[in-house]
Formats: sequence, structure tokens, C-alpha cells
Amino acid sequence: MFKTILLPIDLSTEDSWSKALPAALKLYDSDGGSLHVVTVLPDFGMSVVGSYFEQGFEEKALHEVGEALKAWVAENIPGDVDVHPHVLHGRVYDQIISAADRLNVDAIVMGSHTPALSDYLLGPNAARVVRHARQSVFVVRGEA
Repeated sequence: MFKTILLPIDLSTEDSWSKALPAALKLYDSDGGSLHVVTVLPDFGMSVVGSYFEQGFEEKALHEVGEALKAWVAENIPGDVDVHPHVLHGRVYDQIISAADRLNVDAIVMGSHTPALSDYLLGPNAARVVRHARQSVFVVRGEA
């Protein structure tokens, strides 16, 4: 059992959490533990890309993702779990590792499957988190 668990999810990809969530709940210490659910809104990368979006786009997107994450938590996390949703912004694997350190979590539980070109949170990001995180990382293999 772990006191504090970080569960990174991609709200647009059920594979990122459909198997990782049950695994995280099994590892969760119901006696004083907490579950931090994070989703990452990617940044624009190069500043020239950001210039093509209207002013305030990022703030609006962060707010909308936050609302979607709250709804996801309400729908998928049992009521007796001490859960804390977080919307992060930046490079996915960097944000996951930074959040794990900042929140002082004991373990990271994340989904992965065979990487494909369209993958964002799954595959390459899971591999980077495994290599660089200071915490125990549980990678739950999803569908191939």
C-alpha cells in the first residue's frame, strides 16, 4: 500500500486510465492515503505556434480541461477516496515527474500500450517517466 499515489490520465484516451485506475485503487491506502489525478494540457512548443491562437486561448483551455477533469473524477473515483485533481500545462512527462516531486507522492501509476504515432500520454511518455522519476512507477499495460 502507498499513502500518496499520482495517476496521470489523458481525458481523451480511455486506455490511459481504464486499467491504471483499478490498479491505483488497489495500491491506494484507504487509511489516510490520497490519490492525485493529473492531466496535462500540452504547451504550444515553439512560440510561433502560439501566435496562431487567439488571446486567452490557453486560459480558456485550462479552465475547460479542469472542468472535464472534475467531471471525470466525480464519475470514476469512489466517494471514499481522498482525491485531488490537477491540471498541468507543458511537456507531459516533465509535468508528471515535477508533480510527483512537488506532491511528494510515493508511487506513480500510469497506463501504457504499444506506442503509435498518435500516442501522447501513452507509450513514450510512460517510458520517460519510468527512467527519470524518483518514485516507484507502475506501468499498467493496456490494449496493444
